[in-house]
Order: sequence, then structure tokens, then C-alpha cells
Amino acid sequence: MQTLSNATDDDTTVAPWLAVLSVGIGAFALVTSEFLPVGLLPAMAAELAISKGQAGLMITTPGIVAAFAAIFVTVGSGRLDRRTVLLALTALLVVSNLLVALAPSYAWILLGRAMLGVGVGGFWAIGSAIGPRLVAPQHASRAMSIIFAGVSMGTVAGVPAGALVGELVGWRVAFGAASAIAVLVFLGQLLLLPKLPPTQAIRLRQLPMIFSIRKARLGLIATAMLFTGQFAAYTYIAPFLTQISHLAAGTVSAMLLVYGASGFIGNLVGGWAAGRYERAALMLTGAVLGLSTLALAAFGSHSVTAMLLVAVWGFGFGAMPIAVQTWMFKAAPHLMEGSSALFVAIVQVSLASGALLGGMAVDRLGVSSAMVLGGVFALGCALTIALFGKPQASAGAACPAS
Repeated sequence: MQTLSNATDDDTTVAPWLAVLSVGIGAFALVTSEFLPVGLLPAMAAELAISKGQAGLMITTPGIVAAFAAIFVTVGSGRLDRRTVLLALTALLVVSNLLVALAPSYAWILLGRAMLGVGVGGFWAIGSAIGPRLVAPQHASRAMSIIFAGVSMGTVAGVPAGALVGELVGWRVAFGAASAIAVLVFLGQLLLLPKLPPTQAIRLRQLPMIFSIRKARLGLIATAMLFTGQFAAYTYIAPFLTQISHLAAGTVSAMLLVYGASGFIGNLVGGWAAGRYERAALMLTGAVLGLSTLALAAFGSHSVTAMLLVAVWGFGFGAMPIAVQTWMFKAAPHLMEGSSALFVAIVQVSLASGALLGGMAVDRLGVSSAMVLGGVFALGCALTIALFGKPQASAGAACPAS
């Protein structure tokens, strides 16, 4: 098998880490763009004269498209240089945000969000596998943590800043700013990324091999439950905080910042824990997400309590990507790009399903029901890993102890 790293053994050089940073900033731009409607949802729903549940389609649409893109971009890119593929996906991010900013109708917005889905799915399938290749093998986990820190920074700075910009000058300006950021990301990657020939061409018939690995199957099931629960609840956090917790719009923006800041800490702690005890890290991530959202549904009418629970929830969210990705990486390290493609597909289907199920619940049962739904799914993930995630002692295929 070919080495996973294109870097030299001398990691004292700055260039490999600048390249990793450019991918991490790309992750920041993607997360900001994908979840920008979360902070802007009330304003967008009001201007477009649609329900908040219908507005949730702005999250669902890119999720569905990204699920297919994750697989077909990985397979379709064949032996194309991964640097070229990543630059094309970042360019698509620029165009999609600009289309939403200038859209004359909701249908055009959904088209722009669908284009974003191609970029999201392709980026996560290709980009998450690129990180470990840019540095020496012993630093692969650190490279992954830097890239996933971009996810947390998207929630720390991107989503709250987008909500603030939307409140001050309108949601269209917020999407325009996201497009401008994506331009800067493109230029950075163009300058910093080295050539990245694929380690192998992934074919569709190879993907079922991943399902034959018990740990990988369990990881995909847990991922589906965790991400469905997360986005059933998170998509509707702004309406919940305004309607149930009675927070002002400016305070909601501040709480999204707190959520993201807690997520950044959760990413650091989760990266440390997942590298050593991946089973425990994944169980605890599900438990923190589940208990915090259920408690928010029960006690969220008290504003101070709601603020504290949002911070705890953000911590769990920050740990979530690195916990599940580490589990999958350790389950099938020899099929990293294929495993990553399936992982991203499951994540995006679950994200879309969660936003859709949460929207249906909100329109029929009220916004608190989205928190309950999210909590049940997340606790289901924790229980699944607790019951079935113990290492299996089989010849040549034993999972590492957690």
C-alpha cells in the first residue's frame, strides 16, 4: 500500500503545515456557508414568506446533494490530482454563495444551496483524506485535528458573524461575504497546496468492502444517529432561543458565538480523547449532545439555564466530527478515501434527514419538539456504541481497545 503522506520526514518545515491550514480554512468556509441559514433562518423565512420548517430545506437540500457528491466525486475524480479537485470544489463554493446572495426567488436559493452540496460532499470526502497526506504519518492525527478545528471555528466565528451581519445589513450581504471569504480560501489553496496524486482510484464496487468491516458498519450506524439528532435540533436553535427562551436577536447571535467557542474547546478535548479512547469518546459525545438537548427542551424557558445548556451542547458538537471520523479511520485505514466517501455520504443524508424531521416536528408540534427529537437520536448513538462497540478479538481484525 502506498504511503498516506506526501510530506518528507522533516516536519520542521512550515510548508506542510501551511498546506494543512489552507484545508482547515476551507473547512471553516464550508461550515460557515452550509450552516449560515441557521442564524439567519427567522429573517429569511419572514422575507421569503415561508414557514420555519420550509426554511429548513436550505439545510436539507445541500445535505441530500452532498450525500451523492461525496461518493460520485470520489469515484469520478479517479486519478485526478486531488489539489485540482479541491480547487474546483472551492470555486463551486464561491459561485453557490453568490447565487444565494443575488437570488430573485426561493427556488433560486435552493439551486444555489444544491450547488453548495456538491462542494460540501466532495470537499469532505477528498479533503478529510488529504490532511494526513500533507505531513509525516506520525502527525496525521494532528493534521486531522487542525482541519476539524475549522469546523469549530465555523461555528465560533462564521455562523455567529453571519447572523450578526444579517441582523445589521441583511441576510443577502451575509451570503455575499461568505462568497468573498471563499475567494480568499481558493487563492490560499492555490498558493499553498502541493500536487496530490491519488493513492488509488476508488471504484464503486470497492465501497461495499467497507460494510464487511464490523467496526466500520457500527461507526456508520452511530454516525447516522448522531448527525440526525444533531441537526434535527441545531437547525432550529435560533427559533427556539427566540420563542421559548425569549432571547433578543442580538443575544441569540451572542449565544451562537458561545456555542461555537464551546465547540472549539470540545474539538481540542475530543481530538485528544478520540486518539486514545475512541469508544469512550464517541459514547460520551452522544451522551453530552443527547442530555443537553433534552434538558434544553425541559428547562429552556429559563433564559440563564438555556444559555448554560447551549454552551454544554456546543462542547459536544465540537467533539462530534473528530470522534466519529477517528472511529472510522481506525476501522478501515487501508480504505481511507472510500471510507471517507461513505462516511460523508452518511453524514449528509443524516444532516438532511435531521433538518427535515426537525422541520416537520416544529411545524406540527412546536419548536421544542426538535430538541426532544435530537436528544433521543443522540442518546441512541451513545447506547449503540456502549452495547455493541466493544473490541472484537478476532484473528488479524481485532479492534484496538478503547
